[in-house]
Amino acid sequence: ENILFASEMIGAVRDVDPRTGHYFDDTKRYVDATGNLTDERRGQVFEGNARRVYPRLDRALRARGL
Repeated sequence: ENILFASEMIGAVRDVDPRTGHYFDDTKRYVDATGNLTDERRGQVFEGNARRVYPRLDRALRARGL
């Protein structure tokens, strides 16, 4: 309930790890891969908790239909 996901600006690290084929800054995949979160909880980590903590952001997104 109290975890927010954040990362650097997209493209901040442009290199691909030659061992895995993934971009070095692709950290979202770690959260996606964990078996400790339900889809609902994962949605809270990626979006819901931030909207709860930052109500102005939530209002702005809702005004845009998001």
